[in-house]
Amino acid sequence: MKTYLVAALAALSLNLAVAVEVDGSKFDDRTRVGSSELVVNGAGIRKKAVFKVYAMALYLPGKHADAEGAVGARGAKRVSISLLRDLSAQQFVEALQEGMTSNHSEAEMAGLKDRLKQFSDALLALGEAKTGTSVVIDWLPESGTRLTVNGQVKGKDIAGEDFYKALLRIWLGRKPVQDDLKQALLGKAA
Repeated sequence: MKTYLVAALAALSLNLAVAVEVDGSKFDDRTRVGSSELVVNGAGIRKKAVFKVYAMALYLPGKHADAEGAVGARGAKRVSISLLRDLSAQQFVEALQEGMTSNHSEAEMAGLKDRLKQFSDALLALGEAKTGTSVVIDWLPESGTRLTVNGQVKGKDIAGEDFYKALLRIWLGRKPVQDDLKQALLGKAA
């Protein structure tokens, strides 16, 4: 009887491992970044016109329902993106750059310029990203912003938490790329 109970509990815990599904993309309810355990804060879909571009989830050390709390959360963080359509790396980079520019002054962008180029170059080296490609952007307090594509680290870690916060403002800033996606990442909408 004990064996069956243990097996049932193990099966139940496996079912709980995937807590969020967005348009067929599954995101774990918890993940580990470095030595930190993170929880999914929210997840949603990025749309451009009528097209679904990607599903994404935001992971933080604890839940935050307000944008500044999420951006300013102390410790490791993760943005997990699953592409829902084929994109060129150039399209992805241009969208990221546009999102950053919309949420930062010229002076702030000047301070981010070299690191944004380093991040963009790592993405451009991919050439293209097919449907189903996994893009993970982690903040590791001990080393910086890390880009991982389909499980492979791309480029070098980028120093400065201000850079990671600037990336987060693409989705959570005062002019987010999509309002309902911002709300979804804050756990307010599905």
